[in-house]
Amino acid sequence: MGKGIVKLGEGNWAVKDGNLLAAKETNGRFKNAEFTVDRGTDATYVGRDGLIANESGDDTPRIDFTDNTDGHLLLEPQSTNLITYSENFSHWTRTGNTTISATNILSPSGENNGTNITGLSGSGGNDLRFFPSNFNSANKTLTFSVYLKGNGTLRMQMSNGVDQGSQDIITLSSNWTRHTFTTTFNSTNSGNTFHINIDDYDGATATTYDIWGAQLEALSFPTSYIPTNGSSVTRDGETCTGAGETADFNSEEGVLYVEIAALDDNQTYRAISLNDGTNNECVRLRFNTTSNTINGLVRDGGAGIAQTSYQVSDIKQFHKAAFKYKSGDCQLWIDGVQRDTSADTFTLSTQTQLNFNQGTSSDIFYGKCKAIRVYKEALSDTDLQNLTS
Repeated sequence: MGKGIVKLGEGNWAVKDGNLLAAKETNGRFKNAEFTVDRGTDATYVGRDGLIANESGDDTPRIDFTDNTDGHLLLEPQSTNLITYSENFSHWTRTGNTTISATNILSPSGENNGTNITGLSGSGGNDLRFFPSNFNSANKTLTFSVYLKGNGTLRMQMSNGVDQGSQDIITLSSNWTRHTFTTTFNSTNSGNTFHINIDDYDGATATTYDIWGAQLEALSFPTSYIPTNGSSVTRDGETCTGAGETADFNSEEGVLYVEIAALDDNQTYRAISLNDGTNNECVRLRFNTTSNTINGLVRDGGAGIAQTSYQVSDIKQFHKAAFKYKSGDCQLWIDGVQRDTSADTFTLSTQTQLNFNQGTSSDIFYGKCKAIRVYKEALSDTDLQNLTS
């Protein structure tokens, strides 16, 4: 199927500090094509063994195995954990009968640093509570996440004392589970009244539970765990750019294929593109500003040409998408079905690289990527169906 293929992923990953390695296949021979990765800070990921690991190499790509065995490239925006003690719960406020009973529980990181909380009765008044210092929640969207393990139910709540934010009654599992919820605060209240509760209100039944890895982010979705110990910590956003060279791509026709999932349906452009180093001449597959929409297009002379799109049920789930680009005959295939076509004509300039952005440093792809392929010829409908099925 096809010739002159650039491949990334599909269960085969090779990384080093600053680089992610793709493969270039021509006539059964393979060579490296290196993406340049830039992050600047440590970051965590879920390893093949299911444990949370820290990537201490500042620019080393993260291959994450959350919920799949093939792994995916994880690219995330900058985020800060506003909880200054994410693992040491002796610094959290405890009310009623809430007590720390042990601090040597095997945690999701594989270390004996989880904490056991006891004293809940189901009658309310027994809280584990955190107050970020001088934090103003006014007009902010916040996401709280934490790893919990146990039996029964608990209430999780974010409140600023004016508008009560939101709460969630969660059911604990005998395995570590990351629980998360998001709240938007509209009041103008400020100061030290904002807090997070984990408690036994509203009929919660748990009397004891294990806890680890608490995180509060000023985002509408949770990102990978950011450990803290005495201060807030920021993880930088990542970029992944520049794989391939002119000889690897065909500017007249070809196919850009991806298997991707979004971190959130936040209606922003997040693109993977074949381009000439500018925003003016490129082939793109991207998440769109319309909810749950994947978009394939050509940009020629600075204008969007051959616009195709399809709305999936949930872009936070993995989808296989292929965009066939050929003047007068462009097609968008998603999950084994031809979803849209375009008969627009164009003349692309020479394509020189493959980026996780729109061609320049905007519309950066933040999400999960299991695979990319670039073909130097326009594939048949049968091949496109097989590729995306």
